[in-house]
Amino acid sequence: MTLDCGGGSVVVESEGFHNSKFEASRNRLITGATYRDLSTICVMPIKGQDINHVVAQAVEGLIKPMNQPYARWIVSNCEVGDAYNTAIQQVLDHPQLSKWKFVLTVEHDNVPAPDALTRLQGAMYSTPYAAISGLYWTKGLEGQPMIYGDPKVFPPNYIPQLPEPDTVQECRGIGMGFALWDLNLFKDPRLKNPWFETKQSYDPFRGTECGTQDLTFCRKATDLGYRFAVSTDVRVGHMDINTASPEYGVIW
Repeated sequence: MTLDCGGGSVVVESEGFHNSKFEASRNRLITGATYRDLSTICVMPIKGQDINHVVAQAVEGLIKPMNQPYARWIVSNCEVGDAYNTAIQQVLDHPQLSKWKFVLTVEHDNVPAPDALTRLQGAMYSTPYAAISGLYWTKGLEGQPMIYGDPKVFPPNYIPQLPEPDTVQECRGIGMGFALWDLNLFKDPRLKNPWFETKQSYDPFRGTECGTQDLTFCRKATDLGYRFAVSTDVRVGHMDINTASPEYGVIW
C-alpha cells in the first residue's frame, strides 16, 4: 500500500505505518509523554466577565491529549493571586481532582499556540522541573523575556535571562500566564496556602519587600529545592488591548 504524505509517497507494509516504524513510533510517544498521566486542570482568572475573543479561541483551541482528563476553571473578579489560591485549594479539596497530575495556569491576556499544552506536558515528563512556562514577554517595545534569574549566578537574582533557542531553559522564576505545574508541588506541607501573594510592603528593620505573586512563590519553592524552567519553543503571545482597538489589541 502507498500512503501519500503530501511531500511524497511512503510504502506501508500490511502491519500498518506505525507498526512498520516501531522504534520511531515508540520514541515519538516517549518524547510526547502521551502514554503517561496527563490529567490537567486549567485555571484562568479573568477581569470582569469578558475574555478577548482572540484569547478565548486560543485557549479553547488547545490540543488536548487523546483520552486524557482535562477541565477548565474560570475564576472572575478576584485579584490574580487570590484567584489561583482559591482554585488550587478547591482542586486539592476535591476527592477526584486532587489525584490529577497538572495545573495549567493561563491569564486572560495570553495567546498560546494550539500545541502549547502538549509540548509543556512532554517537557514536564522529560525534565526535573516542578513547573515549566511557555515563553512570553512583558508588554511594550522594550519587552523582556519572562525567564527570571539564572540559577548558576550567586547571589540569587531575578534579572530576565537572554532566551536560548528551542530548549527548556532553567531559571529561578516563571510567569503564570501560560505555565504547567505539577500538582504535587502544592501538596508539600512546607508550602502553604496562600501560595501566590503580591508583595508590596515596607518594614523599618527588613526594608522594602516587592514582588509579583508568581515570583514570590517561586522564591519560596526554590529555597526548598524545587526547580523551574521556560520552554523557549513554546511561544506565547502577550496581548495588550489598551494599545490598539479593544477588539484586536496588540500581541507582544
